[in-house]
Amino acid sequence: MVDVTLGSPVRPRDLRKESVDDVLTRVEAGLRVTLDRATVARKRRSVGARSDRGTWVRIEARPLAKIVAHGQVADGMEAASLLSDIAKPAWYAALSWYAPDSQAFWRADEVEFVSDAALQRRMMRDVSLSETWWATFNASLDALAGQRTTRIATPDTEVITQALVTQEIERAFPGQVDTTLTEPWTPAHADLGWANVTWPGCWIIDWEDWGMAPRGLDSANLWASSLGIPGLAERVWQERRADLESRPGKLMALFCCAKILRDSLLPSEMRDLVTGKAAAIVADLQR
Repeated sequence: MVDVTLGSPVRPRDLRKESVDDVLTRVEAGLRVTLDRATVARKRRSVGARSDRGTWVRIEARPLAKIVAHGQVADGMEAASLLSDIAKPAWYAALSWYAPDSQAFWRADEVEFVSDAALQRRMMRDVSLSETWWATFNASLDALAGQRTTRIATPDTEVITQALVTQEIERAFPGQVDTTLTEPWTPAHADLGWANVTWPGCWIIDWEDWGMAPRGLDSANLWASSLGIPGLAERVWQERRADLESRPGKLMALFCCAKILRDSLLPSEMRDLVTGKAAAIVADLQR
């Protein structure tokens, strides 16, 4: 049994900058696969690679303090296997363990390998998303919203609550809008940026943070992630208009803008753009 007594705070880790050879070896033994080291893809808090079974293995380290704060097990990928009618990879197996020295839980999920490329914002100016892509994307988000779970979404690994939404919006736009969320919450992916959707086929990947959230969180996150490309942001808004023009959807758009503006290194041109978009939403909410 794991002792959840927390010691001194642990520095945020970045798996792009540390060796994960021992982790990969442990996952291979536990899942009985061989990982192709040439395919290893690193993110800040996760690593992935293809296996000799033709699957994809995603490995994540999550601080124990986060899991305790969440009050739920970090099994989002597995739990998402119960969702239906969504373009997402099938889930097959998992391995998890606790590392006391780093106060972190490691988890490896083996899922269906998707050959379509994960998108990045830097690619979006050169990518043309087909009508079929948008139809699959919309059908998936609409299907997700119609399902239910006891999980609570953890965008940026923080449990989403009324208090969190109010805190973020008030920090950026103090005293300007009533941040109260009154409509029922719906399931959300909770990390729906371009890096978690694929092209040319539309798949939505990396479901570790999904759960119940205010309506429009996913649509707002993708819209906010697109603001540097005005035509793309406008297309996202048009496609997800029903979400984004609802009151909770507008608050989620402000929530996402507020998080962008929190970045002290945000270029001034982008800061002005986001601030302008947010101001228009604030004005709409004040009517």
